[in-house]
Amino acid sequence: MNTQKLVIRSMRKNIKMYYLYFFAMIISIGLYFIFSTLQNDQTVVEMVQASMNFSTAFQIAGILLILITIVFTMYATNIFIRRRSQEIGLYQLIGLSKAWVARVLILEHMILGLGALLIGVIVGTLLSRLFLLLFMNVLGIEAKFGLTFSSQALLQTIVVFTCLIAVTSLQIIWTVYRSTLLQLFQASHQKDTYVQRPSIVSGILGFTGLSLIACGYYVSTFIATHADALLFLMLIVLASTILGTYLVFHTTISWILYVFRKKQNGNLGLYNSLSVASLIHRMKGHANSLTLITILSAMTITMISLSYSLYYSTEKDVRLSMPFDFAVENMSEEAAVIANKLEDAQVDFNQYQVNAIRFHGSWVDENQHSKPSHRNRTFLLFSAEQMVQFGVDLEHPQGDEAIYHSSRARIEGMQISSPKQVQYASNNKTNLLTVSKHKLQNVMNYIFYGDQLLVSEDTFNRMKDSIQEDEYKEFVTFDVFNIVDTEQSATASDIFLADVDSDLYLTDFYSAYEGSRQTFGLLIFIAGFLGLVFILSTGSILYFKQMTEAEQEKEHYRTLRQLGFQVDDIMKGIIRKQLFVYLIPLVIGLTHAAFALNVGSILIAASMLTPILISMAAYILIYLIFTVVTIQYYKGIVANSL
Repeated sequence: MNTQKLVIRSMRKNIKMYYLYFFAMIISIGLYFIFSTLQNDQTVVEMVQASMNFSTAFQIAGILLILITIVFTMYATNIFIRRRSQEIGLYQLIGLSKAWVARVLILEHMILGLGALLIGVIVGTLLSRLFLLLFMNVLGIEAKFGLTFSSQALLQTIVVFTCLIAVTSLQIIWTVYRSTLLQLFQASHQKDTYVQRPSIVSGILGFTGLSLIACGYYVSTFIATHADALLFLMLIVLASTILGTYLVFHTTISWILYVFRKKQNGNLGLYNSLSVASLIHRMKGHANSLTLITILSAMTITMISLSYSLYYSTEKDVRLSMPFDFAVENMSEEAAVIANKLEDAQVDFNQYQVNAIRFHGSWVDENQHSKPSHRNRTFLLFSAEQMVQFGVDLEHPQGDEAIYHSSRARIEGMQISSPKQVQYASNNKTNLLTVSKHKLQNVMNYIFYGDQLLVSEDTFNRMKDSIQEDEYKEFVTFDVFNIVDTEQSATASDIFLADVDSDLYLTDFYSAYEGSRQTFGLLIFIAGFLGLVFILSTGSILYFKQMTEAEQEKEHYRTLRQLGFQVDDIMKGIIRKQLFVYLIPLVIGLTHAAFALNVGSILIAASMLTPILISMAAYILIYLIFTVVTIQYYKGIVANSL
């Protein structure tokens, strides 16, 4: 039998091992081809050239896709080589050289890879228009295009595929040459060493794992209020969470299962024997992979949920920072020109004039009047009655107090956690304004300079007369516009931007919204791409490991079947085990993600609950599909064990 026939026969024999690996490679190559097609699409190219952020995002995402694919393929290749270790040892035992064995394995992977490349490119070509439509829809861009084939995308995919084959070939050569015959024949039977009675050190390590995770969660709550130490706090959170997760899988869970078995006095029964006992012996070996899967799951859920939340709440967030569609400051002539042009274009709008006072002052704590916390800050003072008259939904301040309004108060660390005061130069004894609370929304569009304070009409008039002229006091008139019909927002935006000096860096609600929508649309699209590859990679890794365990335990299932146990009886214990293996890292990952998203919520004023629930539900669903596939594979092994 020549080498070619042996390779074909070997692949046909091991088809059950390869089918999901082959499918995952097709998906990975197909996704990368689609991503490359998007990168080389003319509309996307123009966007990338116009924005440095878009260009950087695409480059980083492309590199991450390549790294994820390579790491996943190397991990899967290692599992397959281990499963075929006896076959490799047998080849060497009958006198075949290691070079010949390595060549055969590399040839198998090349054939498999070429098949995945061909199918992946075909699938990517067919789906590229769908993804391009989705991409344009997310960004809110209208464009017409047909089914196109990108030769540049094909070239990029072939280059990535070549690198993938080169890396896995080196891995195969390294494994074949460094393994002895004894190691090859025992590789599929290697099991974790098991300590019969956990020592006090194991108990301490188990408790330490939980404590480190709790510590990471606790420290994460300080990130929002200590932005100056952001990097240091994030390093502490990451280090304690990752190390704690590893200890939980390496020690804590095994110790808990041991305590459970001890309380049963060794009478576990069939179901627990097939689940608890197996997990006790294998959890140490699972520690590395389950830790990796948990951290990747947490990162994926956080990345997708946060990007979706940013996109989902874009309109509301922009509206909180820009309550008016557009506004100008002390530009009555320009405002009149804009109003005339809007009328000529038959755009329905409402126009108002808002009076405000801009003055210098400083934030002080209520009990530290002599120690201002922020000197020489600029404030904008508005009348609540006037703003309500113009249709802005605001809470009315009580008495002589003020409300601080800023849609970025959390990010800037300017929350009014307790009553504070604003100190200013006054013509009379009253030179303090009490600020009772803060609101995460602006009174006036954010583009105008000054911390925005809302007071009653009486307080506004009193301060208008009392603030000293020689310090800094400016009476400001804002001409503000609101468009009645949102369908005319684009036309109104063009008129506004054409009639204001570009050097003033003025912008309007529609432009800000479209810019944010495109930025966050790109973010969620890339996050979805990377998230899908993460899910496929982590789910496949777990599946491959369970496939290996199923093959190793096949003799045990044959013995149980010979003793008279039915397939359904054995499967009940296996199902418990699979739910544990899949759900434990998923639950811990979801918990990690929940605390990470709690920190990320400082970036978003709007609610994140809906996008987070949708993202988590989608992730859980895909993971459950992998669980079902794994259980079905086990069922086939048990059914055919006799």
